[in-house]
This record gives sequence, C-alpha cells and structure tokens, in this order.
Amino acid sequence: MTYSYIARQPILDRQTKTIGYELLFRDGPDNRFPDIEPELATSRLLSDHFLTAHYNTLGSCLGFVNFPYDSLINRVPTLFPAGNLVIEILEGCEPSDELLQAIKEMASAGYIIALDDFIPNAKWRPFLPYVSIIKFDIRLYSIAKAQTFMAKLKNSKIKFLAEKVETYQEFEQAKLAGFDYFQGYFFSKPELLQTKSLAPSIHTVVRLCQEIAKPEFDFVAIENLISQDLSLSFKLLSSANSSASITSQIRSFRQAVVYLGEEKLRKFVALVAIASTHDSKPEHLYTLSIQRARFCELIYQQFHHDSSSAFLTGMFSLLDSVLDQPLESILAKIPVDEEVKRALLQGEGLLGQILNLIRAYENADWSEISRISSALDLEENAICDSYTAAVKWTSDLLPA
Repeated sequence: MTYSYIARQPILDRQTKTIGYELLFRDGPDNRFPDIEPELATSRLLSDHFLTAHYNTLGSCLGFVNFPYDSLINRVPTLFPAGNLVIEILEGCEPSDELLQAIKEMASAGYIIALDDFIPNAKWRPFLPYVSIIKFDIRLYSIAKAQTFMAKLKNSKIKFLAEKVETYQEFEQAKLAGFDYFQGYFFSKPELLQTKSLAPSIHTVVRLCQEIAKPEFDFVAIENLISQDLSLSFKLLSSANSSASITSQIRSFRQAVVYLGEEKLRKFVALVAIASTHDSKPEHLYTLSIQRARFCELIYQQFHHDSSSAFLTGMFSLLDSVLDQPLESILAKIPVDEEVKRALLQGEGLLGQILNLIRAYENADWSEISRISSALDLEENAICDSYTAAVKWTSDLLPA
C-alpha cells in the first residue's frame, strides 16, 4: 500500500483563531517540496486529499490551494466544493485575458479567490473586483509597503494575509498595518499528514482518457470503466457529492456520471490521470473489492433487474481497510443510498444478506453459507457458479 503526504500550515485571524490551512504537496515523509512540475503537485494534492481525505485534512476550515495557470484556465477548481476551497493564483501566473475570464466565472460561482505572494502591478488591477484575499510575503514585500497598498483598497471587501510571520514583533506590526490574516513559523511550521493513497489502475486511466477524447461522449462506457476501479469510483462519488446540483442520494455510478456531466467528467479524468503514476497496480484489497462487486451483482440479478446498487455495495465493502477509517465516517461523506448504507454498516436487507454471503464464502464458512442460501432460496451451485464467474471476470479485467 502506498501513502500520500501533505503538509498543512494554519492561517489565523487577528484573535489567533485558525480559519484555514494552506495545503502543500509532499512526496515523502521528509516534509520537503519535491522537484516536480507545479501542475503535477497540485493534481496529486487534489486527487489524494480533496477527493478522499479532505474532511480529515480540513475539518470545517478553509483549504488554501496553489493553482498553476493551466489548472485555472481549465477550471479544475470547479471539481471541488466552493464552500471551503480558496483558489490561490500562483505568483508566476500571467495576468492574461484568458485567466481573467476563468477567475470571473469561478468567483461568480462562489469560489474564494486569493492572489499569492502578491507584488502590486497594474496588470492585476482588472482582477481585484473578483479577489477576496491578497497574500503578501513580508520577506519579499515589507509590511510598510503593504500598508501603503492596503490603504488604497480600504473601502474594498478584500482581506489581506501576511505570510512568513516569524516573530511576535512582526505579528504585532502586521496587525497594526491592517492585515486580517496571518501565516508563518511564529504560529506553526507546516504539519505533515500521511494518508493511504487510493491509486487507480493506470490501465483504466488510459482507457478513460481515450474515452473522454472522443467527440461523441459515451456515458455508459465511462461508467463501466469507473465502476471497475475502487479508487476512481470512490473519488467519483466524492466529486459528485461536491456538485451544487445534487439533490438526492446516489444509487449507482451512472447517477454520479450524469450529475457531473461532460465538462466536469473530463476535468475529473484529467485530474486523476495527471495524479496517477505509471507503476500503479491494483493490490489485494482492490482486487477483492472488484471481485465482491461482481459477485453481489450476479446474485442480486436473480432477484432484481437493476443490480447497480449491488455492485456499489460490493465495491465499497472494503473501503474501511483501504483508507484506515471507520466505514461509517467514510459513508457519511458521500451520498450513498440508504439501502446500500444499511447493507454495509448493519448487514441488513437483501444487499446485506448478499454481502454476508460473499464474506462467508471467502472464509469457507459453510454453515453460514447454508443458512443464508436457505433464507434467500438460492441453490448452492448457483452461489458457487457466481463466485467462479466473479473471480474469472476480475482476472480478465485487471491487467497483468
């Protein structure tokens, strides 16, 4: 099992209350920024934390994330909820008309826009009506200079953040100058967080990229590909959950695909593709999750035509082991149908009985298999055939 690392540094208000965290990508436990492209760093951070562990990382606080130029132009931030994401425009971004249009759209959609490591420049003036926070690195741009600039915008709604605050004296000076928020070693060094990384099969990612490149969007093909990968399926539901248009619980991956629509699906696939590494391989838990999903689907088809909720139940039955989190807390973060939740958490209903059946079969618990098959009026040969078919289907599906 591989791990994903992120450093978070608190951002405080004038009363030293934490209002958010700047999230910084790390590729190992040494808490240093790796020598990789900013686009890849942002994609890995978003894929591994905002689509999986974002509630554990941020709680109810804001998450400040650096976005390179291409990510902003492609509206990648819109894959995530506007409520607690702060879009930081990196200082190296060119203040082009193309970027301005993207910022206008995202600001109007409710996203908080911040200018990172800001150095006053007339080219950024058109952006200011859409900016909520301006960050000054007080090591590069003095508190006195920043105070002069802030005075010119005292009637605006923009908040100002002092970065690299390292002493009590600097904190007091920054407060007197009019800064609203503060960040730096005086308060806290970046704290390293480690989570298990949900790495999708590179084979599936490549096929998804081929699908989204086609002029005719095939939702069924995309749904089939995503539903075969535990990492992608969990991240898809997390992404769908953040959509402002969602009004009901998700029963299947098809619903999640439709909720997102073509534009957001393309961004979603692009994000996970960039974040994926070429040595990603499904491990035992991933393989077993897919195998369970297929078994549950085959058995459920003997009772109902639409077996998508059964596939979902089997696929998510090992999420607690994959993520090292209680299943109840994981399911609270994604809009899974109540029938699926009851099956996963209490083993109740038809889906719960089928899930208990596959667990019993995996453990060779023949008395439990006999009890459940009698309760469901299933032939034991049918159970054996379904299990064999699920194993073969999984073996054929996953790349060698």
